[in-house]
Amino acid sequence: MFKHILVAYDGSENAKRALNVALDLTKRYEAKLDVVEVVDTSVLLGAGIGPVPPDVIESLYNKARADIDGAKKIADQIGVKVEGVIVEGDPATAVMDYASKNGVDLIVTGSRGLSTIKRMFLGSVSSRIIHEAKMPVLVVK
Repeated sequence: MFKHILVAYDGSENAKRALNVALDLTKRYEAKLDVVEVVDTSVLLGAGIGPVPPDVIESLYNKARADIDGAKKIADQIGVKVEGVIVEGDPATAVMDYASKNGVDLIVTGSRGLSTIKRMFLGSVSSRIIHEAKMPVLVVK
């Protein structure tokens, strides 16, 4: 049924639960799994910090790489190969764009991530993905 699954990941407890469900589905359907983490530099600009120092951006990428490496270790323990991808931009938009461009047929996301005040006002990432994605979305609580 599902050939290519994407899990939106940020290292939070909800994202880890979503990863576990995505890994189970990946094994069950013998699908491909992409673990995608979004680096959202717009949050820093919106907070009036700009221009954003390069070391701050680098620390965001380092955190994303560490999160992806952690997800790969979890996948390796159960014998599932995953592709780890870091993209930059608005989290919901970046996840949906990646999914559309890469033939993803299921997006798995946690119900809440490591949210910021900006996202609380604009609505959650998972909420936007549910309403705007062109493919099925599974939200894990």
